[in-house]
Amino acid sequence: MLPEIVDVVREVQLPLLAVLLLFGAVAKTTTGAAMSGLAVLLNERLRRPVTVASGLLEAVLAAGLLVLAGTPGGLARAGTAALFAVSVGVLLLARRRDPEAGCGCFGGLSRAPIGWRTLTRAGLLSVAALSTLGLDPTGWRVVTDPTATHAVVMGVELAVLAGVSPEPRELATRLLNREPCALRPVSRRRTMARLRSSDVWRTNRPVLLGTEPEDVWRHGCWRFLRYDGMRHGRRVDVVFAVRVGGRGRTAVRAVLVDRASGTVAASFGAVTTRPLQGPPRRLPRPRVAAKRDEAVRDAERQARGLRAAREHPAARPTGERETDTGQLA
Repeated sequence: MLPEIVDVVREVQLPLLAVLLLFGAVAKTTTGAAMSGLAVLLNERLRRPVTVASGLLEAVLAAGLLVLAGTPGGLARAGTAALFAVSVGVLLLARRRDPEAGCGCFGGLSRAPIGWRTLTRAGLLSVAALSTLGLDPTGWRVVTDPTATHAVVMGVELAVLAGVSPEPRELATRLLNREPCALRPVSRRRTMARLRSSDVWRTNRPVLLGTEPEDVWRHGCWRFLRYDGMRHGRRVDVVFAVRVGGRGRTAVRAVLVDRASGTVAASFGAVTTRPLQGPPRRLPRPRVAAKRDEAVRDAERQARGLRAAREHPAARPTGERETDTGQLA
């Protein structure tokens, strides 16, 4: 009786590991998945490609656990065990680099700081994958021909995994948390992650003179970040607004303000008919908006206006002033 139960426990690991790997692979394609776990150890340029590549590897291993038997199946099972074993070391390094970083195991759902639960789960899954070596049935056969013992063992193991996983507790906290977004605490690291993963940031990155904001402040459901920039030879303030919560694709806006005149030179994702705190509307994609802004710029007219302002001080736009050196501020 005991050997049969041991065999059932080993067999159950195949579909269970496959489902976890597939879930993790899909989650790694979502926005924000490249800001935790292994990604914190890499250069910003490599984070997204490496995260997607690791998701593809997990999908391949999951397929191998489900459909492969014999030597190919053994390779898939050994590869799964190695993947979880290596992840323990990677998580330890990531926690040392950034104590607030999540493991990224299931994308944006795994935002809790890496702790003993995450490390224990990775170790147990590695052992579970090792236990499947030498089994004859595939994961798909276990799913299509289960017994009552399989169901009981699966239920017990799911309860154990839920106990050592931080995601269920974090998900329950999010669902039960009715705190309004204006009062919800959000770390600056998470705000920067959302900003730098947006099209609005990538569109305006060439304008910025630095990678760190000059000022950061919070107002209601938005966090604002001001950067110094240079646009068409003129100094500008680039102000990003990042929404606390909400959908990632519509949660970032930006305005470029000419520093000399105080006028808005361009806007990206901004809503002009409502206050900035209002819900976002469907607008052109940032790159399309940038091309339109460039198309309507009249460089010759701007040059004539600048020459006229220098030759006739009284005609200067309001807000411009002359410094002690005689140059326009």
